[in-house]
Amino acid sequence: MAMSNSIDINQLADEIVNTVENYTEPVKKEIEKETRSFARKIKNEIKEKSPELTGDYKAGWSYTTSKKHGRIVITVYNKTDYQLTHLLEKGHAIAGGTGRVPAYPHIGPVERKYIPQYEERINEILKNGG
Repeated sequence: MAMSNSIDINQLADEIVNTVENYTEPVKKEIEKETRSFARKIKNEIKEKSPELTGDYKAGWSYTTSKKHGRIVITVYNKTDYQLTHLLEKGHAIAGGTGRVPAYPHIGPVERKYIPQYEERINEILKNGG
């Protein structure tokens, strides 16, 4: 005698939703945790590598977290001297056109170091389900 395995379509839909929620919530939490960890590492290394004249610029590094469209967004920024980030990173002309101030790359190298590591870690989280 053959057994019939039938399930109501509404029960199936509920079961699919429950399964997806049970998978995605731990994954989202682990991704958020890892993102915050990388943000701290990036901020700290940029701070460490920042040029220092008075110390204000170096001390001014921070980061914020927010959620936009279901994604966690981290912004690493300089809260005290934000207007100097590009000038120091890329160098600039001296006022009056008497020469150039050299560049002090301290943001780009850190970004290039950590982005591949971050992507690899997120892929591991997704592969392992949290």
